[in-house]
Amino acid sequence: MLAILNQGQIDPALKRIAEATQALLRDTIALDEDAWRSPSLLPGWTRAHVASHIARNADALRVVVVATMSGDPTPLYPSANAKFTEIERGAERSGLELHVDLDTSAGEFARLCDRVADWLLPVQLPSGEFPLSVVTLIRLQEVTLHHLDLDCGFTWENIEAVPAHWLLQWFGLLMRDDASLPAVDIISDAGETVSIGGSGERVTASGPDAALWAWLAGRTSGEGVTGAEGITFPLAG
Repeated sequence: MLAILNQGQIDPALKRIAEATQALLRDTIALDEDAWRSPSLLPGWTRAHVASHIARNADALRVVVVATMSGDPTPLYPSANAKFTEIERGAERSGLELHVDLDTSAGEFARLCDRVADWLLPVQLPSGEFPLSVVTLIRLQEVTLHHLDLDCGFTWENIEAVPAHWLLQWFGLLMRDDASLPAVDIISDAGETVSIGGSGERVTASGPDAALWAWLAGRTSGEGVTGAEGITFPLAG
């Protein structure tokens, strides 16, 4: 299971992030003010909250990259309270301001990534120590996952094969040691296999990478997945 990208995969990953961001921005520019204030698929959050969260994630990852390059590792967010406050305040802005923030923050993250010389530098995250390249997977997941949450026509079926495979690999790595999750052996159509969870009788689930990833992330009840009947996962992210 290749869950962490190597140096040679960074440019393709950054290209996929750019494509995912452009797809997101094409949808957000079409939202009117009422749509921005309407509920997203995340309980208690409007679409404005989701957009604010996506933008602040780009800022947080920039801080991590800069700190790692300077040899001074730093947490992804200063604190849970600071993260909550930033998102709440950001959600109060107009739709145009939110769209511009999404575009600007993503652009600043992309420009910083172009300056990184060594993507194998170690970075400490809540889920463990990884090479710096992991921030590309985190950002790809953040943009793709919360694009789904905006509930504006984008579904798992719109995710292309290569990013879907990376996302499933990354999520499988994060979930495989959590014994509280349903016990499931994953077999994707692309050949990805991983065993996760430890709760209940172990079952096998199969299907497209994107469908499996969306299900594991709690965004679907298992549409497109064989063996998902009656099994749900908590919302991630």
